[in-house]
Amino acid sequence: MEYSARGELVPDDVTIALWQEAITAKIVDKSFKPDIDVLILDGIPRNRCQAELMEEVIQVKRIFHLVCHDRETIIHRLKKRALKDNRLDDANEEVIRRRLETYERETKPVLDYYGQDRIEEIDATQTPSQVLVHILNQINPLEADHHAHLNW
Repeated sequence: MEYSARGELVPDDVTIALWQEAITAKIVDKSFKPDIDVLILDGIPRNRCQAELMEEVIQVKRIFHLVCHDRETIIHRLKKRALKDNRLDDANEEVIRRRLETYERETKPVLDYYGQDRIEEIDATQTPSQVLVHILNQINPLEADHHAHLNW
């Protein structure tokens, strides 16, 4: 909280430590069972450093990269989400454009870190339910192969 209060980003090592603590708590309370459950992450890792730190703890099997080549479509969807979910941060187009630039600069390189063989591109212009079905169809074979490999 002290970082955000100062308007700073939380350092990567702190972010990953907090993530690991949250996952460990889910294992302890049995809401996540690494030997039988699949762990799906959304929003982490946000950069290559976080990906490298996480690699010490978890073996990432697949990356679902939601792709939309039309920036205006992305902006329109985020503004629509802002209204639907009352997310004021998504209502400002300038903020959205800055986020997209940050994604290109900091988050997209994570794809290179993991390599093309682990990336499944999904057309993000589909309906949310179509995207979900696509992801679920990709997860089922992964479940049969093996589950999240956590090195706790």
